[in-house]
Amino acid sequence: MKQSPRSFGALVPLLFGLLSAAAGLASAQATAGADSSKALSESPKVLRYAFRAAETGFDPAQISDSYSKAVAAGIFDAPLEFEYHTRPAKLRPNTLVAMPELSADFKTLTFELKPGIYFDDHEVFGGKKRELVAADYVYSIKRHYDPVWKSPNLYLLENVKILGLSELRKELMAAKKPFDYDRPVEGLQVLSRYKFQVKLGVGDPRFIYQFADAGFLGAVAREVVEKYGVKVMEHPVGTNAWRLAEWRRSSQIVLEKNPNFRELRYAEVAPTDNPALAAHVAALQGRRLPMVDKVVIAIIEEAQPRWLSFVNGEKDVIEEVPADFATIAMPGNKLAPNLAKRGIQMTRYPRADVAFTYFNMEDPVIGGYTPEKIALRRAISLGSDVDKQIRLARRGQAVASQGPIAPGTFGFDPNFKSEMGEFNLAKAKSLLDLYGYVDKDGDGWREQPDGSPLKLEYATQPDSTNRQLNEQWQLTMNALKIRVKFKTAKWPENLKAANAGKLQMWGVSWVATAPDGDTFLALGDGGAKGKANKARFDLPAYNALYAKQKSLPDGPERQAVMAEAAKLLIAYMPYKTEVHRVFTDMAQPWVVGYNRNVFVRDFWKYVDIDTEVLKRQGK
Repeated sequence: MKQSPRSFGALVPLLFGLLSAAAGLASAQATAGADSSKALSESPKVLRYAFRAAETGFDPAQISDSYSKAVAAGIFDAPLEFEYHTRPAKLRPNTLVAMPELSADFKTLTFELKPGIYFDDHEVFGGKKRELVAADYVYSIKRHYDPVWKSPNLYLLENVKILGLSELRKELMAAKKPFDYDRPVEGLQVLSRYKFQVKLGVGDPRFIYQFADAGFLGAVAREVVEKYGVKVMEHPVGTNAWRLAEWRRSSQIVLEKNPNFRELRYAEVAPTDNPALAAHVAALQGRRLPMVDKVVIAIIEEAQPRWLSFVNGEKDVIEEVPADFATIAMPGNKLAPNLAKRGIQMTRYPRADVAFTYFNMEDPVIGGYTPEKIALRRAISLGSDVDKQIRLARRGQAVASQGPIAPGTFGFDPNFKSEMGEFNLAKAKSLLDLYGYVDKDGDGWREQPDGSPLKLEYATQPDSTNRQLNEQWQLTMNALKIRVKFKTAKWPENLKAANAGKLQMWGVSWVATAPDGDTFLALGDGGAKGKANKARFDLPAYNALYAKQKSLPDGPERQAVMAEAAKLLIAYMPYKTEVHRVFTDMAQPWVVGYNRNVFVRDFWKYVDIDTEVLKRQGK
C-alpha cells in the first residue's frame, strides 16, 4: 500500500473489467501494426511525462511514497509481477522460473530464480557481470530489519513474523550492535544459488502479493549498499529494464535502458473489450522489451503547467489529468472532441485508493481516546461537506468514501454506509456543545473543555489542488467555529514529518499495491505507527481484529472481521476518509500500447513510440 499527493457499486466493475476506455484513436495510429517493422524500430525513442509530487529517493528499504516506488520498480526486480492488461489482476513469475511453492498453511514460501539475470554494470562489481542470485533477495529482505534504514514498510514483514528476524533485530538493538546480515535465521534461508525460502510464524494467504512490489522487495546488491551507505538512495543499481541516468532532485528523473537487461519479449494478453488497444497489443507481440530507449520524468506540481505540457505535445502521457481541467478535457467524462480529433487516447479508471485527512492520535489537542476527543474528531468529520469537495475541488472526479477500504480490493462493500459519509452540521455542532467545546471567552471561537485554546494546524502542499481543498477545510472549520491554520511544505518534507509524528493533521492518500483491503486496514494497525499508520492509532481491540483477518482465507468470515475493524476506525475517527478517486490518463497518438493497471508501476517497458506518427505531426 502506498501513499500518493467519492452508490460506488457501479464503478467497481470498471476495475475488474478492463480499466481502459480508449477514445478517439487517430487513423494514423490504426496503422501501427502494419508499419511496425519500420516505424516502431527507429531510435532513439524517449517517453516523456510528469509526476505531480516530488520523489524522495530510490532505495527499496527506505521509500514508501508512490512516486519513488514507481521509479524503483523500473530499476529493481521483484520475484513476481502483475500482468499488464489482465483484469482482474493476475500474478506471474518475474525473475522466477515458476510461481513460488506455498505450503498448505501458507507459512512456507519457496522461490527459485531464473539463471542468467544480471545487475546493471557498476564499478563495485570489478568489471565483471554480476548475476542475480537467491542471496540477493535474502539480503534485501533483511535490510528492512536493519534499524539503520528506518524501513517504513517493516510492519508488512513483522505482521507475518518471519521466524527469527524480529528477535535478531531486538537482540542487536539492545546490545547496540550493527545488524548482522550473516547471522542465520530460521525464517529466511538460501537453499542454493538460485533458491531461497521464507518461513512465517503467521500464515498469510496474501503475503505473496508483497513479492510483486519491486519498490519494497526488489533485489539490491550488497556490494552497492556497502559502497554508498546512507547515500544509497541516490545510487540505485538493479536488474530491471532501466538504470538511473540523471537525477535533479524534485525537478527531473531520467532513466535509460539497462544494457544488461535480459532478453524479454512482449507477450501480454490482449483485452477482449477494447478493440483499439487489442490491435496495439497484437502489433507489439514478440517485440523485445523495453521498446523505448529513455524515460524522462519531470516534477510538475502545479496542475496548469502539467496539463499544458501535455496539450502542447511536450509530454507523451499525462497520468491523472488534473481535476481543474476535467470539464475541458473530458466534459461529461467523455474525451473532448478537439482532443479526439487529434488522436488523443483516454483511459479512465477508478483508483484502488482512499484520500483522507488524518488526526495525530498522540497530539494533545486533536488526539486521544477519551469521549471528548473522539467527539471532537467526529464533529469535524460530520461538519465536512465531502460532496462539495467533490464538486468544487475535485471537479466530480471522485466518489464519497464510507470507510477506509477502497473499491477494487477484497473487503470493500459497495452497500456499506456509515457516519463517515455523512454531512450534518447541526449534529456536529451539538456534539461539540455536548462535550464542552464552546466559546468560553466570547470571542466567537470555541475553546477546549478546560478553557484552553482550541487551535488546529493542517499540513498541506503548495499546489492548486491542495489550495482548493484547504478552502473547503477552512469553510468547515469556520462553520464549526474552530480556529485552523495551514502549514505549507513540499511533499517529501511533510512525509518525513508525518512519519515522525510531528504533524497534527494532514490530507494524503493511500494506494493499494495489490487487490486486497489489508493495506487500508494497516492504516490503523498499532504495529505500523510512523509507517502506514500516520495517525499513530493504537487500540488493542483493533489490533486483534487486524491480526485475525490477516490469517483468514478470502471469504465471508474474513469479510466480516474486516468490516468490524473498519467500524472501529469509523467510531474512533483517527482518519476522516473523504473520497475514492476516479482518474483519467491520456496519451498522445504516437504512444502505442498504453493502458492503466493500478498494480503495475513500471508501465514504461510495455509501450512504444511510433516515430512515423511523430514525424507526420511535426514532433
